[in-house]
Amino acid sequence: MRICSFVPGATEVVAAVGLQRDLVGISHECDYPPDLGQIPVLVRPRVHSDRLSSAQIDEQVGTMLSAGTDLYELDERQLLASRPDLIIAQDLCDVCAITPSQLNHVLQALTPSPRMVTLNPRHLEDVLRDIETLGVALGQKEAATQLATGLRSRLDAVRANLPSEMRGLKVACLEWLSPLYTAGHWVPDMVEAAGGVDALATAGSVSHKVDWNTLCAAAPDVIVLMPCGFTIERTKTELATVMEHPQWKSLPAVQNGAVFLVDALAYFSRPGPRLIDGVEQLAAIFRATGQDHQLPKSVERLDRPAALPR
Repeated sequence: MRICSFVPGATEVVAAVGLQRDLVGISHECDYPPDLGQIPVLVRPRVHSDRLSSAQIDEQVGTMLSAGTDLYELDERQLLASRPDLIIAQDLCDVCAITPSQLNHVLQALTPSPRMVTLNPRHLEDVLRDIETLGVALGQKEAATQLATGLRSRLDAVRANLPSEMRGLKVACLEWLSPLYTAGHWVPDMVEAAGGVDALATAGSVSHKVDWNTLCAAAPDVIVLMPCGFTIERTKTELATVMEHPQWKSLPAVQNGAVFLVDALAYFSRPGPRLIDGVEQLAAIFRATGQDHQLPKSVERLDRPAALPR
């Protein structure tokens, strides 16, 4: 089978069920497993986010969407040359990845016409069901079922081991820092599975902009900084955006040293198998709140502001 996957989480599933060798095209975001380097990249961004601040990215994306400009560039010639039997795309978010509408006119030129699997997960369980859906489309139903079952077992283990005294923490997951956005879709499900309560978002709803007064009114016990598509190191370059805001130090999570940085690129932004790693990280974060519980290497605690007592 010749597979083009333009969804990073789906590419992980293709590899996990043993079909990485069948990939003939991926997007620029498909970077896991790490050994995908020899597969042609057919989709690239028109917004070069590594050169811009969060505020500049938000402004440029807004301008392009208002003008009806595609955010991603498709290598149509290479896609035609790859002759895929199956294309995996998404229609959840115009900002996150190329959508089927941008692919349609190219697909009409392919003979025979490839099958298309379009993913649109909004909840954590949707992501697990999509793994099973992909398994059927890939002819790897048993392997995909085993993968999804294993991930559900890990979720069950997290829920079964939640300390009663740590349940119900109010959590603010910030998906963008300038302007502030709360993380929606599957992230509130992840928070709930780890024992917390999302203070700003509802599971299954889209991520949305929030102002500082709303964040302060929520009075979160824990803040998790997870800018969409950012690693921890990338997020650190944006910290001044929030830490220099006059209302930052008034937040309970800040005062109590309960602000954490996570690798959103790997474990939170992308709907795929590693979201379960993200749930396990959140559970560890909640245990560490207010105590010296050891955090995973993939999580960092932000130091309290120097002016606040320890």
